[in-house]
Amino acid sequence: VAPTALASRRVRPEPRRRAMSSAEASSSAKDSKNPKFTSEAAAIGKGNSRSRKVLKESIQGITKPAIRRLARRGGVKRISGLIYEESRGVLKTFLENVLRDSITYTEHARRKTVTALDIVYALKRQGRTIYGFGI
Repeated sequence: VAPTALASRRVRPEPRRRAMSSAEASSSAKDSKNPKFTSEAAAIGKGNSRSRKVLKESIQGITKPAIRRLARRGGVKRISGLIYEESRGVLKTFLENVLRDSITYTEHARRKTVTALDIVYALKRQGRTIYGFGI
């Protein structure tokens, strides 16, 4: 066999990689901006395994007196009983639309915190300009 054929058959051993300790792995996972690593870092401890309290519909936190106060501010004298659920539904869709746009602004800026300016820009995009929160 020719010497060149032997050289091509040789298999190079892979370089050894240093094993990372669990502390290094979790710190490198936390330093990374990639959201894939956050669940791996959280899975190391027992923080995620705890059972959490099941919350009721958070829209029910908008209470009947709160809706009544908003109606009074709008000049309403007498309120039907069906108005409360209807106003909760309208409020929920409004907030979903504003939050969808504001989260889009936040993700585009590669941030994890929604700022007041994100909300201002989202409202401005929907034709509801507000003042007093920046710009």
